[in-house]
Amino acid sequence: MKQPAFSLLNPTVQQKLYQMKWTELRPIQRDAIYKIFQSSNHIIISANTASGKTEAAFLPIISQIIEKEGAGVNALYVGPLKALINDQFQRLETLCDLSGIPVFKWHGDVSSDRKKNFLKNPRGILLITPESIESLFINHSENISQLFSGLSYIVIDEMHSFIGV
Repeated sequence: MKQPAFSLLNPTVQQKLYQMKWTELRPIQRDAIYKIFQSSNHIIISANTASGKTEAAFLPIISQIIEKEGAGVNALYVGPLKALINDQFQRLETLCDLSGIPVFKWHGDVSSDRKKNFLKNPRGILLITPESIESLFINHSENISQLFSGLSYIVIDEMHSFIGV
């Protein structure tokens, strides 16, 4: 018999879900937890809007980052819009608050001082737009190696917006 998906999550993530009063995982979340923990392959999570896809990806990712957090950004979230980044930032920051994993957003509305501070000690989860990735590579190329030396996960949200569908 399969181990419950919830039990695969790090105890800190489990505790956070209890605090958030989650009574169960959604099917997409259970499926993603099994796949992400059991495979090193690339995974596409596809489901209806508001089905819990972000948490489906990040519950196991956060659990694994807690276990082996290292220097640099551990997970990169790429979203096509600043508003989406801001929304996801709040959700991920809430999920990460017990774990000590920092969550940082990087787009045109984030101050250059905050970005400079992040570049001095990059770690945790970085949420960024494609345009800001380009700018980062052009304007901060000397930081790229340090920034992404610990990168284990890349989450691309709204993938259809990147391929012109």
